[in-house]
Amino acid sequence: QVQLVESGGGLVQPGGSLRLSCAASGNGFSIYRMGWYRQAPGKQRELVARITNDGSTYYADLVKGRTTISRDNSKNTVYLQMNSLRPEDTAVYSCVLLTTAGINYWGQGTQVTVSS
Repeated sequence: QVQLVESGGGLVQPGGSLRLSCAASGNGFSIYRMGWYRQAPGKQRELVARITNDGSTYYADLVKGRTTISRDNSKNTVYLQMNSLRPEDTAVYSCVLLTTAGINYWGQGTQVTVSS
């Protein structure tokens, strides 16, 4: 079993920055990929960014250029640095981990609110 603990969400003004963290723990798993999704009220969940174990990354067009995903393999932790935040970035951000066995694990989500 894998547990994911997210942190770093909160309230930020437009143009501000936040860094989300997601730490994975458990036994007997190997990480293939970690990433972040978000879901705003009344909208479908969407992929924000992801990073594989070889370091390759993917960013959704809506956050490209404003967001950086990184990973500390020694800590089984993934980070999402978000800059130039906009009100439309307001959502619940959830971390997801895909193991090399093909199993997905989800975090509980962290709220990000961009508002003045």
